[in-house]
Amino acid sequence: MSVDPRPVLVVDFGAQYAQLIARRVREASVYSEIVPHTMSVSDMLAREPAAIVLSGGPASVYAEGAPRVDPALFDSGVPVFGICYGFQAMAQALGGTVEQTGLSEFGGTPLDIVDTGSLLFAGTPQQQSVWMSHGDSVTSAPEGFLVTASTDGAPVAAMEDSARRLAGVQYHPEVMHSQHGQRVLENFLRGIAGCSPDWTTGGVIDEQVRRIREQVGDGLVICGLSGGVDSAVAAALVQRAIGDQLTCVFVDHGLLRAGEAEQVERDFVAATGVRLVVVDAQKRFLDALAGVQDPEGKRKIIGREFIRVFEDAARDIVAQAGAAGRSIDFLVQGTLYPDVVESGGGSGTANIKSHHNVGGLPDDLAFTLVEPLRTLFKDEVRQVGLELGLPAEIVWRHPFPGPGLAIRIVGAVDEGRLRILRAADAIARAELTASGLDRDVWQFPVVLLADVRSVGVQGDGRTYGHPIVLRPVSSEDAMTADWSRLPYDLIARISTRITNEVREVNRVVLDVTSKPPGTIEWE
Repeated sequence: MSVDPRPVLVVDFGAQYAQLIARRVREASVYSEIVPHTMSVSDMLAREPAAIVLSGGPASVYAEGAPRVDPALFDSGVPVFGICYGFQAMAQALGGTVEQTGLSEFGGTPLDIVDTGSLLFAGTPQQQSVWMSHGDSVTSAPEGFLVTASTDGAPVAAMEDSARRLAGVQYHPEVMHSQHGQRVLENFLRGIAGCSPDWTTGGVIDEQVRRIREQVGDGLVICGLSGGVDSAVAAALVQRAIGDQLTCVFVDHGLLRAGEAEQVERDFVAATGVRLVVVDAQKRFLDALAGVQDPEGKRKIIGREFIRVFEDAARDIVAQAGAAGRSIDFLVQGTLYPDVVESGGGSGTANIKSHHNVGGLPDDLAFTLVEPLRTLFKDEVRQVGLELGLPAEIVWRHPFPGPGLAIRIVGAVDEGRLRILRAADAIARAELTASGLDRDVWQFPVVLLADVRSVGVQGDGRTYGHPIVLRPVSSEDAMTADWSRLPYDLIARISTRITNEVREVNRVVLDVTSKPPGTIEWE
């Protein structure tokens, strides 16, 4: 089945949920992309969108410099759906009234459907609980709109103009706390906007195979395998497209967890038959990282050295193949959509961190990047991997950062600290697997506070050892996350084993911070 090339554009007004809206649209089998609110209407329309969704945001429509919606958008004929701030900005641009009524609503709020003929709420109950987060309210709808729902604090909690294919809601249908929110979003996409539910992972594979072939032609390509699902799926997808033109390179940079190098050589090669070159670069990376404590500095060093190793490997591969006069011009990377968004690319959002696949590459990069997963979220990547026939051990592996254990050591990196962290991490992973809870946890970083010491008692003697932080988190796409409520007896077993078996550690603590305000990784 082919993919409709016309995306649903999610206009980001600074909402923490903009990425979640894009995911929910895709869950309705409709392709979506995030664009900044600063993009002009003409540029949006040039993308030939199937529909446009205006996200929420932290501003008040009355605030000086608050983002506005160009009224020309609503004369374009493109279906538009406003959410929260986007809903208010839409109402204001079309001549409705938005006021500071003093009746703010936050969290779960009862919603009454006041028009039973509503297309937006078709198939949903007349009373439902929704997730609100607003101070201002729309008090009168623009001309031509029907008010279809209300709450105690929002007389116009939803409105629609089916003739012009415009609609909006004051609440957040994209969050799981809004009952029937996904149904409401799908009612807009299909019932009002007329979008076809034809975006599938099978369509993604076909489309990416075509694009890869067009980009690469008969060129030679290398791909860096990290052992993670992202690079594995990217490599399998490129191999599907160009076969033996691809050589995979596994760089053992000495920052891996226990058993990861063996897993790459055994599982991935067995599943795909891909040509694999293994490069031992442990000393090179550790020498470059010596004494570096700044996390951004670590990321940039690792990104730089990673590329330099690849350049050396490319020359060796060409020489060994006897491909005189040829060079490897393309590098495959498993960059995902959240990587792009968090690095400030594609959405106009703030740069949260440099990602070694996005923002940590050197300016004089000698390769052209091939990024077949750049528009996908992690769960979509897993589905693509399953369709490509990759084994479950690879597809369901927990995400692991490209910079490896270097960014799970708070402080400088050296062989001794890596040994401590590798041992603690292996224990945590083994116990989680034994408990059968692997798939209940999105990611389980184990962090060494290398420059922190705490007093302990071991063997009737006073110790001055390192703390280890356990950071199990639950998430759908890593854009937001909450700490995983693992059973206490499991946490206790992990703690006991680490403090018994890793002599340099005398304290294990649990990180119970959500994202936001924290990030999943500590560095």
